[in-house]
Amino acid sequence: MNITKENIDALNAVVKVDIVAEDYQEKVVKVLTDYRKKADIPGFRKGHVPMGMVKKQYGKSVLVDEVNKLLQDSLNKFITEEKLDILGNPLPRVKEDFNWDADNFSFEFELGLVPEFDVDLKPKKKVTAYNIIATEDLLDEEVKNIQTRYGKMSSIEAATEHANVTGTFVNEEKEINKKSTFLVNDLKGKKNEKKVIGAKVGDVIELETKKLFEDENKLQHILGIAEEDVKDLAIKVTFTVEEITKTEPADLDQELFDKLFPDGSVKTATELRDKIKEDAEKQFTQQGDQYLLNAITEHLVENTKFDLPAEFLQKWLATAGEKELTAEEAKEEFDKSEKGLRYQLIEGKIMKDNVIKIDYAELVDYAKGFIRTQMAQFGNMNPEEKELDDIAGRILQNQEEAQKLQSQLISQKLLAFYKEKMNFKTKELSYEDFIKEVYK
Repeated sequence: MNITKENIDALNAVVKVDIVAEDYQEKVVKVLTDYRKKADIPGFRKGHVPMGMVKKQYGKSVLVDEVNKLLQDSLNKFITEEKLDILGNPLPRVKEDFNWDADNFSFEFELGLVPEFDVDLKPKKKVTAYNIIATEDLLDEEVKNIQTRYGKMSSIEAATEHANVTGTFVNEEKEINKKSTFLVNDLKGKKNEKKVIGAKVGDVIELETKKLFEDENKLQHILGIAEEDVKDLAIKVTFTVEEITKTEPADLDQELFDKLFPDGSVKTATELRDKIKEDAEKQFTQQGDQYLLNAITEHLVENTKFDLPAEFLQKWLATAGEKELTAEEAKEEFDKSEKGLRYQLIEGKIMKDNVIKIDYAELVDYAKGFIRTQMAQFGNMNPEEKELDDIAGRILQNQEEAQKLQSQLISQKLLAFYKEKMNFKTKELSYEDFIKEVYK
């Protein structure tokens, strides 16, 4: 057997595999001999079928199988030993004059090669890293929400600005008939508030859905309609008042603090605000980190220039799936996946050059941390180590779940690396301003 590689250019190569009879003949004879021993053909005792008959019936298919096995094993071994970084899988070149009746065979495979490139982690234009803070206004609002959530509810005769109103929304044409509760001051605009304030049980109020609430999601939930139906919805609905209540805010006392933090860690309103601030900014940090990782990814893809073997990849995509794609479909698929492929190559190079890797023990520890957090949400603050090990083992046996956790851990490690090696433009702002700025 002889295997050679010819570089077409920096991104494409052709591997030629020449196979002669001596390479496969012994295996073919062995397989046919085993067939002969097991063959059960009328007129012959088992194991005494003439070899010529066995060759005539099975020889061609056994030859094809054994040559293909030898070809695949040899090609894979060659790629490994030569340390070829390839994209996709080798693509066989079809030969019109190929003949399985010959003794010697020659095969050719096209390879798409991984491009060589450098990654600049010290760009002139810096990525922005956001430090999101919990403002006093946010803390005031959250304290108010807590007091309302744990407050005492009582019925009142007429709706006020801060009343909870329960009733049924109806529009026969759109088949809306939904009982819902809303806070009067959640209504958008003084005109709508004026219609509801002063209403009593049994009153029927006509409202317009357009600009009824600030948030379309709230309108969707209140009316019980599909997401696609709520956008730009402009109809009239009748609302029949069925119940009116008000909530007396809970006092900021030890009874409330102990409900919120049974471990006794909060004893004053100041400590409550500190705790809210700590928890909020922990969540903000997670969201800010996710944005930062996405921003770094976008930056690296945009500023790391290299060519891809696009023609090869489109040919490979055409045959890689369950259904063969047309040339146009394969190009469309390549265009959709090109950005992701570029980042995979950039990420792979960064991890290889900087020896960033994870082993199974790290993955188990990460899975256990994830499980511990989930269990804490259901009140189990101190699970036993054996229980965590057992659950982690079961989760990691699921290939899809294991892949998801591995991806999360890699992202975590990469972000830590980027924070250490890259220079960022830092910006401190409130959560509200962060949302406006990055998701505008």
